Amino acid sequence: MKKILIALAVALSLFAEAQNREFNPSQKLRYAEGIISNFYVEEIAEDSLVDEAIKAMLSTLDPHSQYSTPDETRELNQPLEGKFSGIGIMFNMVKDTVYVIQTTVGGPSEKAGLRPGDRIISANDTIIAGKGLKNSQVIKTLRGPKGSQVTLKVKRGGVAEPIDFVLRRDDIPIYSVDDVYMANDSIGYIRISRFAESTAEEVAKSIKKLRSKGMRHVILDLEDNGGGYLGAAVQLAAQFLPQGTPVVSTRGMRSEPMTFSVETGGGDSRSRVVVMVNQYSASASEILAGALQDNDRGLVVGRRTFGKGLVQRPFPFPDGSMIRLTTARYYTPAGRCIQKPYEKGKGEDYHLDMLNRYKSGELWSADSIHFDEKLKCTTLGAGRTVYGGGGIMPDVFVPVDTTFFTPYYRDLIAKGIVNTFIVDYVEKNRNGLLNKYPDEDKFFAAFSPGEELEKALIESADKEGLPYNDEQWQRSALMIRAMLKGLMARDLYENGSYVRATNPYNPVYIEALKLISDPVRYNKLLQGK
Repeated sequence: MKKILIALAVALSLFAEAQNREFNPSQKLRYAEGIISNFYVEEIAEDSLVDEAIKAMLSTLDPHSQYSTPDETRELNQPLEGKFSGIGIMFNMVKDTVYVIQTTVGGPSEKAGLRPGDRIISANDTIIAGKGLKNSQVIKTLRGPKGSQVTLKVKRGGVAEPIDFVLRRDDIPIYSVDDVYMANDSIGYIRISRFAESTAEEVAKSIKKLRSKGMRHVILDLEDNGGGYLGAAVQLAAQFLPQGTPVVSTRGMRSEPMTFSVETGGGDSRSRVVVMVNQYSASASEILAGALQDNDRGLVVGRRTFGKGLVQRPFPFPDGSMIRLTTARYYTPAGRCIQKPYEKGKGEDYHLDMLNRYKSGELWSADSIHFDEKLKCTTLGAGRTVYGGGGIMPDVFVPVDTTFFTPYYRDLIAKGIVNTFIVDYVEKNRNGLLNKYPDEDKFFAAFSPGEELEKALIESADKEGLPYNDEQWQRSALMIRAMLKGLMARDLYENGSYVRATNPYNPVYIEALKLISDPVRYNKLLQGK
């Protein structure tokens, strides 16, 4: 009774205050929160109430302003900060079993003696094997504060009893560069998966490594790269542009306009550069592609990029939660707005854009893309025509290729059959394969999945309830063989490349390699001829 009277008194005081003076919207929100907290029919957590109110407010703005809880904030920041604390493994979840694929060099797992192919049964008192856990749940179990201890029970092939490993968690780097290799004697390939604190440094090291192998020109693969830190994109652009060259600018109603340029030194400005993009290349990827395109420094190949050109400024709260609020828009050096159109409060429609591109035929034909002539701009050097209004349109359009995609191919992947098959095969044949192919270059030069390996995969699929379909196998065979080779390379070698095997069947890569290998065509396109 006393509690009810107190709540009533609080509410009455709020109402009295509201009636006795004018109040602004922020005070109105405070009154509403007080009324709900004190009079709602059920018990309610005030923290949750406030969190949901913030999310609801942000949902009326743009598609990229967002609120994150303390846990969500930590997860969002980890890939961009370039490290986390854990045990240092790459793993595959196959049939409820965690298989170690790689150990991080110098990390706790490598130091303790874990090997690729080991299967983790439990971590401390938490059973992992056979529990149907999601990847995120396994990651949460294996990660922890730096210096904390974890005991793993591991099953190793050829060893009868499980082995116990005691590891002390440490900082584990998250790399931005996924794959680096020489496409031929003079052309290097670098795949960048995100833009984080260490991205520019990683790319610089990769370029140095490739130059030592004879690289004179480079393909930068930004396909499916969702972006990250603005600073990383600017620093990376500086490795290819002269000092003083503009990279990107920002403009907003309540923020000072800013232009980010190459500050000191400037990078290589002579080699040919081709950037691979697709419809999932976003944010910082678009900044880099737009900067190289607008400054006539490189050519962009692929499909129109995502169109994420809104600047989010973080506003952290004392409890670790955060609002990322859109405060400005990104503009390329030629003055193009990267952001695609949206309606406030209609985030669902915004996220259906990819479906609309599919329905309109844009992914198959450049003629399906129509630009507003009012948004026409010209590049800063050659005066080539480029358009704003959403994303970066490539200089050379490459349609999606689905010729190899069949239900049989889809099910081999979706049911985890290929992954399981390769994990088992490599575990049984690791020593023999490494003796025959001691490094990745030798493996890619000489290894080819033979008829025996393919037959074993088909038999494995049949046992898993996927009957063989000869017509569909023939359509998908080249890509299936490439997958087998790529997955094997990834499992056998430290930082082994998967896309090195699949790129020869990627139309965007094929076009990029043709273009960069043809200086006459490359220069004509760069000059707008």
